[in-house]
Amino acid sequence: MTSQTSGNSQIPTPEQIVRAPKVLLHDHLDGGLRPGTIVELALEQGYENLPETDPDKLGIWFREAADSGSLERYLETFAHTCAVMQTREALFRVAAECAEDLAEDGVVYAEIRYAPEQHLEQGLTLEEVVEAVNSGFREGELRAKANGHRIRVGALLTAMRHAARALEIAELANRYRDTGVVGFDIAGAEAGFPPTRHLDAFEYLKRENNHFTIHAGEAFGLPSIWQALQWCGADRLGHGVRIIDDIKVEDDGTVELGRLASYVRDKRIPLEMCPSSNLQTGAADSYEAHPIGLLRKLHFRATVNTDNRLMSGTSMSREFEHLVDAFGYTLDDIQWFTVNAMKSAFIPFDERLAMINDVIKPGYAELKSEWLFRQTASTRGSVAQ
Repeated sequence: MTSQTSGNSQIPTPEQIVRAPKVLLHDHLDGGLRPGTIVELALEQGYENLPETDPDKLGIWFREAADSGSLERYLETFAHTCAVMQTREALFRVAAECAEDLAEDGVVYAEIRYAPEQHLEQGLTLEEVVEAVNSGFREGELRAKANGHRIRVGALLTAMRHAARALEIAELANRYRDTGVVGFDIAGAEAGFPPTRHLDAFEYLKRENNHFTIHAGEAFGLPSIWQALQWCGADRLGHGVRIIDDIKVEDDGTVELGRLASYVRDKRIPLEMCPSSNLQTGAADSYEAHPIGLLRKLHFRATVNTDNRLMSGTSMSREFEHLVDAFGYTLDDIQWFTVNAMKSAFIPFDERLAMINDVIKPGYAELKSEWLFRQTASTRGSVAQ
């Protein structure tokens, strides 16, 4: 289903992937800090539990600690990042740097999620946390613009599925929905903490005509996806990689979708897929074996995301580089994933459409035109010889 041209000429270079407009729907604020920022904030705040104080060594530690094959062990790494995100100044800085880093990587729209309840240890209120992060995102957008990049960042407020504050966080998300918060999420270990524990929050959001996504189908299987959709009414699935368990591929290549997989595809339910993270947590064995390859061929509404850039040592460009290497994806395929993501964003329809028509499509058209000119130059060179 890839759109390769003759000689694979349209397969993008890493430099083109960086310049390609990209849309990110699944990225955790506390999973994307710069290692140097963690070290500096820890020193300022007197936090002495970092495993390394050299930024380079600390970055390596995070990646190795997360590369365990266990979601529970992966989540433990967040104790250090959250520990240094307990003041307004720290939250503002981390959010601003997040927007800057994404813009530098060619991301034009991002929805960044975080759990306000995890940033209250030094006396901040939930409202102060949200306002600090929102201000940081706006500052990061301005810095990016000054550096020649354009990005728009929306916040997703996350409730922890093992806690009991989901309704409170959902109400918080609704209160700030017109000032930078675009939706709601629940996250944390799936096993033993089904999304149905938080039905009151989801029912409230539906009554308020608000948007929400649910982490489902990552470390746990089809029941988690089914509950997120049919009981809770999720607009999107965070990861959703285990939908592959409801798809049977025969030896002759024919494919049979189960009823849940058919529903997800028929309803165009967005899948927030995070390939590198899925490899770390054991949800996939390799990039080549990642379900995103089959889901792309079957035209599910798959999107590509980073999840936690620090823990996975990744970026949106690196995620696409891995997929290009694994599946031979072209610029057309990357554009397909990007448009999928923009269609699935939680901002108003007219704004999504404008991003697609005025930013994303022109950006890919320019990259493709470069290939056409290179092809022309190559042909003329051959004739001259």
